[in-house]
Amino acid sequence: MTMTRRFWLAGALALGLGAPAARAETPVLIFAAASLKNAVDEAAAAWSRETGHGAKASYAASNALAKQIEAGAPADLFISADLAWMDAVEKAGSLRPGSRSNLLRNSLVLVAPADSTRRLDLKPGLDLAAALGGGRLAVGNVEAVPAGKYGKAALQALGAWDGVKDRLAQAENVRAALLLVARGEAPLGIVYATDAASDPSVRVVATFPPDSHPPIVYPVALLKDSQNPEAGAFLAYLKSPAARPFFEHQGFTVLGGAGEKF
Repeated sequence: MTMTRRFWLAGALALGLGAPAARAETPVLIFAAASLKNAVDEAAAAWSRETGHGAKASYAASNALAKQIEAGAPADLFISADLAWMDAVEKAGSLRPGSRSNLLRNSLVLVAPADSTRRLDLKPGLDLAAALGGGRLAVGNVEAVPAGKYGKAALQALGAWDGVKDRLAQAENVRAALLLVARGEAPLGIVYATDAASDPSVRVVATFPPDSHPPIVYPVALLKDSQNPEAGAFLAYLKSPAARPFFEHQGFTVLGGAGEKF
């Protein structure tokens, strides 16, 4: 080989010519309801360790995520905290046909700061306004955030809504509502049982009767425009026995999958 040829090859290799260019794999991007953070973070980390593929999640209220998806956000997977926002995304034509199923169930609780001595019985005739004292009730936005909508429905069913509707501290998502109580900025709050379990700074005062609000169901689906070849594999992992402990440890009830109606 001539000296000139050796120099040309050395230069080509230095520039990456003559060899396939290395490309970083794009991680699977999950848009997930804020209440799922602990469980999905654990599941994503475990899947990445097992497969070598990346997965990361963006958390917010389901309504905010649904609007981002409809605006063209490049997510691969959507997990909503209620059926209505998944319905909206499906109606907009943004879901991959046949990929939707119901993944989880949750329950709704009333929480107080951990050092609080408040006790309440969540039954018809509840005087929640009196229990608040001079404070406000922390809750997700009652017109948009799923936890807020469930909370409003429960309070209406118990006859307590009119007494507190003007004394709400409405948050952008359920974790933000939880934080208001954890910091002592609100004496009481309505969150999911799984959120309460994730934060030792709060305690559960009582659980809302299941028939006081619509069933809390978390549907999951692939997004139609996803180009990530690993998105389907990650969805299958979330629905597999391997991922079940991550959800159950946080207090979710894992559902059987497609076709379930509530």
